Amino acid sequence: MAKGYWVARVDVEDQEAYARYRTLNAIAFAKFGAKFLVRGGEYKLARGEGRKHNVVIEFKDEATARACYESPEYQEATRHLAQAGKSDLVIIGGYDGPQPGA
Repeated sequence: MAKGYWVARVDVEDQEAYARYRTLNAIAFAKFGAKFLVRGGEYKLARGEGRKHNVVIEFKDEATARACYESPEYQEATRHLAQAGKSDLVIIGGYDGPQPGA
């Protein structure tokens, strides 16, 4: 079964609101077994429009990734994220099919 992922991009404009968001999102992430694969850091924008902060979170499958987003715990956190700045989030299933050269 393919893993599920959150791909998030954030421009933080209010550090206090973002800190509250991170404190609260940790509750949902622990409950749903989230694993950070990317959490900020330097990056190269190769094409398109970027944001200052990029995050990739892995879940056991796409259904779990969606359930985490829809959970009361995460929805409580999103109230603070909306105050923190601009953000984008894609929830997507991983790929278990053939790979190039395989």
